[in-house]
Amino acid sequence: MDWDKLIELPIYQLNKADKMPIFNEHLIQLAQHHYQQSENYRDIINFLYQGSVFENEVPALAVRLFKHHLLKSINDKDIFKITTSSGTTSQQVSRIVLDKENISRQQKILVKIVQQWLGRKRLPMLIIDHPNVIKDKFSYSARGVGIQGLSLFGHHHTYALNEDMTLNMNAIEEFFEKYTAEPVFIFGFTFIIWQYFIQALKKEKTKAQFCLRNATLLHSGGWKKLQEQAVSNQEFTAQCQQVLGKVNVHNFYGMVEQTGTIYVECELGYLHCPVWSDVIIRSKKDLTPEKNGVEGIIQVNSLLPTSYPGHALLTEDLGVLLGEDDCACGRKGKYFRVNGRLAKAEVRGCSDTQA
Repeated sequence: MDWDKLIELPIYQLNKADKMPIFNEHLIQLAQHHYQQSENYRDIINFLYQGSVFENEVPALAVRLFKHHLLKSINDKDIFKITTSSGTTSQQVSRIVLDKENISRQQKILVKIVQQWLGRKRLPMLIIDHPNVIKDKFSYSARGVGIQGLSLFGHHHTYALNEDMTLNMNAIEEFFEKYTAEPVFIFGFTFIIWQYFIQALKKEKTKAQFCLRNATLLHSGGWKKLQEQAVSNQEFTAQCQQVLGKVNVHNFYGMVEQTGTIYVECELGYLHCPVWSDVIIRSKKDLTPEKNGVEGIIQVNSLLPTSYPGHALLTEDLGVLLGEDDCACGRKGKYFRVNGRLAKAEVRGCSDTQA
């Protein structure tokens, strides 16, 4: 795979006819690489498909396999980091094996995607969490990885919460007072922002006026707890703007099993595939591809995972493919919506596990 050329592809400008031949060619090459380099992956493919089936399609692994097997396509001596998914102490977590090359690639792609929404300039950053989340024994969890990865886009990093998840009002007021008139970047996980920041600020008796004039809030993570409270994406955005001021709110979909590949919500509320990834919605009955507008299980394909076979994953999330190349926002490629989790899937969103 020629990553020097791949990384320069326009992120949201290629239509299906231009993107998919390039994408499919490299996805097949990546699958063949993992088949040759990963004994466990090879055994799975041989068992399920009686050998390599990469000429016309790339089979997807159930994302749950990463909770039960340490799947890797590199030698032990080349392992630089093992990241884990979110999960409570009673749940098994996914373990993702990374080498320095894969980490570097993830960071480069993440930078290119996020810059499409934030611009190239680093911004003052308010992190809706506490600083110890990246210092303690869970520092390589999905929550810590998310904060560390997106911290690249900020400066003067300010944590809005104390370790007990209460508001750090001194830090918050100082941040807003200093940066009210300029662009700022706010990041956190969905339920944490809602429960411990927005709702807590509404209850806080303070004279502080949060009237941001140009802020971008990126958030991600589980929606299960918000759905239980009947909080929609629209209500989440509206209350963030009510409390904070002029804030552009963008949800994004991603997972530790494909770190670096994120699907950001456009101005119309639709999640978009970048050029290095693809989404397929599969039938809940027989896993055949669904038509646009029909709910099914989300499969995510990515060209980023080289140190582990995470290139084609069948998630435990439900979603709907809304279209391709024709979103009114002007971006090319597939766009979709995530509806929630499969009924029997564990709660695993980064913010759901905090609750």
